Amino acid sequence: MTATDTVPDPTSDAGDVLPGGAVAGDFTLTWTGLEPDDEGLREALTSTGNGYFCTRGAAEWEDTDAPRHYAGTYAHGAYNRETTILGGRPVLNEDLVNLPNWLVLKLRIEGEEAIRLDNVEVLDYRHSYDIRTATVSREFRFRDRAGRETTLRSRRFVSMAHSHQAAMEWTVTAENWTGRIGIVSAIDGRVDNTMVARYRDLEGRHLDPVTPRTFGPEIIALKVRTRQSNLYVSEAARTRVYRARGRGWEKVEPARTLHQMNDYIQQVLDLDLTEGETVRVEKIVSFFTSHDNAITETLTAAGRHVERYPDFAGCYDEHLAAWDEYWDVADVEVPHEPRIQLLLRFHMAHVLQVCSRHTARHDAGVPARGLNGEAYRGHVFWDELYVYPFLNYRLPEITRGLLMYRYRRLAEARAAAEESGYRGAMFPWQSGSDGTEETQVVHLNPLSGQWDPDHSHNQRHVNAAIFYNVWQYYQATDDLEFLRDYGAELMLEIARFWASIAHKNTNTGRYEIHGVMGPDEFHERYPGAEDGGLRNNAYTNVMVAWICATAPKVLALLPKSRRRVLRSRLGITDDEIARWSEMATSMVVPTHRDADGKPVITQFEGYESLEELDWEGYRSRHRNIQRMDRILKAEGDDPDRYKLAKQADAVMLFFLFSDGELREILSRLGYDAIAGDDDLARRTIAYYDRRTSHGSTLSLVAHAAVLAGIDPESSWERFLVAVESDIGDVQGGTTKEGIHMGVMSGTLDLLQRAYLGVGARDGVLSFAPRLTLRLDGLALSLVFQGTTLRVHVADGSLTVAVQTEGFSHPVRIGLGDEVRELGAGQEWTVPLGRDGRVTDGSGAAVSAAVTPPAATDGATGGNGDGPLQGSATSGEHDHGGNGA
Repeated sequence: MTATDTVPDPTSDAGDVLPGGAVAGDFTLTWTGLEPDDEGLREALTSTGNGYFCTRGAAEWEDTDAPRHYAGTYAHGAYNRETTILGGRPVLNEDLVNLPNWLVLKLRIEGEEAIRLDNVEVLDYRHSYDIRTATVSREFRFRDRAGRETTLRSRRFVSMAHSHQAAMEWTVTAENWTGRIGIVSAIDGRVDNTMVARYRDLEGRHLDPVTPRTFGPEIIALKVRTRQSNLYVSEAARTRVYRARGRGWEKVEPARTLHQMNDYIQQVLDLDLTEGETVRVEKIVSFFTSHDNAITETLTAAGRHVERYPDFAGCYDEHLAAWDEYWDVADVEVPHEPRIQLLLRFHMAHVLQVCSRHTARHDAGVPARGLNGEAYRGHVFWDELYVYPFLNYRLPEITRGLLMYRYRRLAEARAAAEESGYRGAMFPWQSGSDGTEETQVVHLNPLSGQWDPDHSHNQRHVNAAIFYNVWQYYQATDDLEFLRDYGAELMLEIARFWASIAHKNTNTGRYEIHGVMGPDEFHERYPGAEDGGLRNNAYTNVMVAWICATAPKVLALLPKSRRRVLRSRLGITDDEIARWSEMATSMVVPTHRDADGKPVITQFEGYESLEELDWEGYRSRHRNIQRMDRILKAEGDDPDRYKLAKQADAVMLFFLFSDGELREILSRLGYDAIAGDDDLARRTIAYYDRRTSHGSTLSLVAHAAVLAGIDPESSWERFLVAVESDIGDVQGGTTKEGIHMGVMSGTLDLLQRAYLGVGARDGVLSFAPRLTLRLDGLALSLVFQGTTLRVHVADGSLTVAVQTEGFSHPVRIGLGDEVRELGAGQEWTVPLGRDGRVTDGSGAAVSAAVTPPAATDGATGGNGDGPLQGSATSGEHDHGGNGA
């Protein structure tokens, strides 16, 4: 692609029209026409980033005017804290800072005001996004008030080849006029965090000016500092102009006028343009912060680097090559489902813009809303649980780097546990710069305008997610070095925390956990209670039982010397390990009976006694009931009173563990009756599905996954909604505040984990395919323990082939009941039945997963007869309606 190929032609590969009016091509999304109310969403969807910093897809000639136009730029780790007085009380918040706007590029004709979308007649407008290179383009043809018709084409990207580089290109054609133009190229440090309406009562000013500067006639630069965290940020921009000459371009030297203030610097480049003539403008940018390595000072580094960068075409070629390398590893082919394939690629592009190899070299976590918006204030939650499975089997070095974000904050997590009277490490529900708890104590309900108490810091299950993430990374990579040096310490300290927060009920002999919240989030406390937290959240308790069974295995994997040193340094005694083993066999798991008298897992102790919600009544009165908590609170009611869920956390157990693994956990706990109940999953999932508003996009992912083997058609419907949730903004306005990393990566995980049934355990990569009839032709690459595999579904068969390129060592593959070791160049093909499952060749389905080895830890439990400890038989009627 040359420098003049600025805008993809949507008619060349035109396909579906997606929600929001985007026309889908093979690797492009194109919006035709101007829809001012949709501009914020389009800006978020067309953000460009490289895993170090990211910029929203705002039109560079527009001023920030939230919610329509918001030219936000964000970088990993660029946080700042400020205090706001609300109701006479100081409220502290840490934000991912909106950094200086490097986009500013404006056109003036004959000295008149700069061209904007609202001061000209728009004759043609196209906004395009090249998914393959995360490049945003616009074609803007207009007639100004003097009758002059002009075409402006714009293209820009944030370089995936060089973490500090971004580039922008304009071509301007004077169609029916001759005159003088001025190009305004600026860096604007007069920016605040004002994107999210519900945060605007909070302090949003985070930057103080330091200095503007020039580096010769072509380069302007600006340095700012965050007000509390003392992070220095510098940006430099080199602007050049070229005239079309024959088939090429000739550089020209326009007249340049400089204007600068402490927090703003601009050049105006003036030159004459004749009718029919085209000029090209290049703005190449470098971006540095004081967190960067190998620099003496940020402003000097920015100026020096931008001076050395090649022209736009050279920068773009390097950028394209870098993206090609990622697509070679990450691409998924779904040839008979072009709409799904496009959106999965769209999701991959966004995930890789936030989590790339550049990210792995920085101290970075996974912000739940990526790096292209200010929702959740850029904090790191548990969404990484949905992100890592995609990365583990393609770019595990990125997961490794991101897990270090947690390890570096282990000391803060230890301090938090100690301050609360616990042992080990207690990680925060919301994490930012240093790992302290960033969850606010009050939350603005936009429906009522009231600030309500926020107890969500009690979501201690983030600890369980971190433990799970480290273990899954190790299973996929066999990276014993990471486990030895970092991962084991993280996991053992988390196990220690759970052992200290749990207590043994002397009446039942089972361990219980009180005062926590599950992923549900709608239930913060018991009705009428002053203190936050719930008793015996089933998801948390089962996760803890699994953690306590796994922690001794982690110790056993370590070299003897490392195990001895770690136990000594952490003070892990034989009695403590014995307590873990006891908890692994005696955590309470609450259940109750459904309307048919059959057991289902209870979300938390006492859930079965809550009131049923009139779902149909609320649907008839509200267009969207996903956030039932806000609706109820705005009406003066309390969501804690009802059987409802934002996302049913009991369902998460069937999402994170295979059928065999969950049976193993329940059996070890002594719950043999439900462990052997083949219909437990179906009943439990159906029970909560009717009572779930799916107020989190993550809920769609979890439900689609758990239904894959139970109700394939329903699973597929949820998958389709999840795939389109961000581009269609299904939550009614949240995506413009930042894409949802969990659902974007979760849809990719759905394909591999739920539909191909990929899972690693004990050195075997297993496949348990489902729904493959809908995915005929599916092809993707996976990396397992350093060896690259190619997986292909076609003509009723599944083929796993070990590639010669990217081969580390032979790997063990499980298909059906059989396990084989495959070396370089070897492949294995098995037939699939009508339901897409592995068959024995005659059409009969065989076991969908490799049987795990028998437990060797001597675990025993109760007899499993009768109801589970802490359960209640309610005999209630399921009349809540369909929460889907």
